[in-house]
Amino acid sequence: MNTKRSSRSPSPSPGPRAWLGLVVVLGPVLLVAMDSSVLFLGMPKVSEALSPTADQALWILDVYGFAVGSLLVAFGSIGDRYGRLRLLLIGAAVFGAASAGAAFSPTPELLIAFRALMGVAGATLLPSALAVLSELFTDPRTRSKAVGVFAATFAAGFAIGPVVGGQLLNNFWWGSVFLINLPVVVLFLLLAPVLLREVRATRPGRVDVPSILLSAAGLLLSVYAIKHAAADGLSATPLVAGVPGVLALWVFVRRQLRLDRPLIDFRLFRDRVFTVAAITGLLPLAAWSAVAYLGGGYLQAVLGLSVLDAALVALPGAAVLTVSCLATPALVARTGTRSALVACHFLIAAGLVLLLATGVSGGIGWYVASTVVAGVGYGISFSVVADTAIGAVPAERAGAAAAIAETSNELGNALGIALLGSLAALIFRLQGPDAAGTLHETLHLPGLTPAVIDQAKQAAVTGLHAAALVASLLHAALGAFALRHLPRSAPDRAAAPQPEPLPRLTAGADAPR
Repeated sequence: MNTKRSSRSPSPSPGPRAWLGLVVVLGPVLLVAMDSSVLFLGMPKVSEALSPTADQALWILDVYGFAVGSLLVAFGSIGDRYGRLRLLLIGAAVFGAASAGAAFSPTPELLIAFRALMGVAGATLLPSALAVLSELFTDPRTRSKAVGVFAATFAAGFAIGPVVGGQLLNNFWWGSVFLINLPVVVLFLLLAPVLLREVRATRPGRVDVPSILLSAAGLLLSVYAIKHAAADGLSATPLVAGVPGVLALWVFVRRQLRLDRPLIDFRLFRDRVFTVAAITGLLPLAAWSAVAYLGGGYLQAVLGLSVLDAALVALPGAAVLTVSCLATPALVARTGTRSALVACHFLIAAGLVLLLATGVSGGIGWYVASTVVAGVGYGISFSVVADTAIGAVPAERAGAAAAIAETSNELGNALGIALLGSLAALIFRLQGPDAAGTLHETLHLPGLTPAVIDQAKQAAVTGLHAAALVASLLHAALGAFALRHLPRSAPDRAAAPQPEPLPRLTAGADAPR
């Protein structure tokens, strides 16, 4: 490992071109993160315009995240082999075209298709963008600062997505949330060839296509089964989709254990630090995305806030999350990685519990308090995981390593909506008035009595409470595990020049054997 790390020739003083290159790279990063969350407050507007079913509404939200998460590792390897800058340019062009298609989609089916294409393009951008930073900033300490800015931008994109979406939807039609991508894409396509240079691996190896297909098919089929069961109850359809999905994932894991250069090296999960930090990349995004989505519906459909007012309510939590992400490197330098990992999970758990005080007749104050307290934990988790993305692997495999770090985030984002969102949908189906599949659909039915409206709103609030409680318990359990089992001496990356346990988190397929 030390030999590989030394292959990077340190340059302690990057010039203006490197910092300008960082600014250019951050544009696509911000877009990819924002598009994971920009519809959280916008779904009521989309529902009014396109009338998707409950199942289609969930797919509109999270097919993007599943496409990104399923293909990040693959495109990290492809970028290493064929050129990261080339992949960045192609991905940005496709992302822009798919954004335009999504903005003008006349049906839910087409919107889902274009969102999926946006996810495929987004999967090309993140690993290559983070890998390019390792070439722009070869000095470890300067690179750590650059990666910290990258992490803060990524976290800020997730956090401000609902706020930006709310502002746009207050003044324009729902497709505007996708059209804002186009100016950034055009600017990137003009400046990237000038400021960034092409980089590819010297010994890239081959891309394992069966692994890519197995992981993507397994995730999509499994989640489809869960969604269908939550929305419509148990039937033959979830079994027909779920069994092959689980089987595909099982075959994928078995294949990774046999390959010399797997997409994901599952043997790394034998290390406790690796396991806790890998889950820390996934679980907070799952909780945040689910609560942001369900909370947006709560603020608008239950409490009756406008899109703009709901966006303003989300602003304090977004601001705290972003500041926390920026401040985390200094916190880790003082307290160590272990303390940061433990603190982030307990803070998120505490913040989520506060949501249980919200109700049909009020709860905005509790909602804001929840996002602020949990936002501190979210920011810590995003920064700790992202800051370990590059330093433990050789430069020629930085794309694949970066992809593994971002995969946990994107899968967490998609799984949160799929699993916790499906839990809320199931509770609404069981406790609601059985008039329609979602609260939005129910409230737009003619001739509803006040009692039926109150029952529907109460069922939606109960679904939000259930999702928040489950996520809180998972975070509390992981925090307790980290407190008990992580070594107190786990060093942080900024303070130690030699390799340490935590950065192996993102080494994935590139970990030495």
